[in-house]
Amino acid sequence: MAEKKKLEPIIEVDGKKYERIPVATHMIHIKEPYFPLLEKYVLPKTKKGDWLALSERVIAYSQGRVVHESVVKPSWLAKIIVKGVTKFPDDLGFSHPRKMQVAIMQAGTARIIFASIVGAITRLFGRRGDFYRIAGNNIAQIDGFNPPTMAPYNEFAKLAPEDPDGFCQQIEEKYGLPSIIVDANNIDCEVLGFSKGFPITKEIARKILLDNPLGQSNELTPIVIVREAK
Repeated sequence: MAEKKKLEPIIEVDGKKYERIPVATHMIHIKEPYFPLLEKYVLPKTKKGDWLALSERVIAYSQGRVVHESVVKPSWLAKIIVKGVTKFPDDLGFSHPRKMQVAIMQAGTARIIFASIVGAITRLFGRRGDFYRIAGNNIAQIDGFNPPTMAPYNEFAKLAPEDPDGFCQQIEEKYGLPSIIVDANNIDCEVLGFSKGFPITKEIARKILLDNPLGQSNELTPIVIVREAK
């Protein structure tokens, strides 16, 4: 796995500067309650006006949204589809047959076949992403079975977190901290959910987090406090 590049703590987006403060935690275990993490590691460091950026990966782990490799046997369909999957540097994507099999388990064989056919056709015309849009079921958020990942998580596929908007709203109501859940990596940053009192638009938040300041692997900084910088 490529070394994570050094990130600047302050970033300027649309004429405003924002400070990103990564919050270190211990390694989160599967089904470990999430709110005590905020109370122990995050709340002592926050100020009025702050908002939180949360890694979807750790929330999914906390919710037990994982599938162990022992129950995933790649089918003939998974092995065929992965041959046409786009591969990115330092990111397995869906090129791993087990990961594709989890997508089949989530969306169903018929829907995956249909999504694969349409996706292959539209890619000929330069359009990408139809496979994921048609398959639905949040399969784009499936991750895992990546050897460089910390043990024991390298043995699991991670599904999308459940009710990301509602999860963020609970945090805002309980702690007064507007929150956003993102799926950020070395390729892109996607907003999965945010609370009702979130102070900026999703697109601005995405730009603030596009260089992925969340350390979701051995950095152990899956939460970032964001505040306007003077």
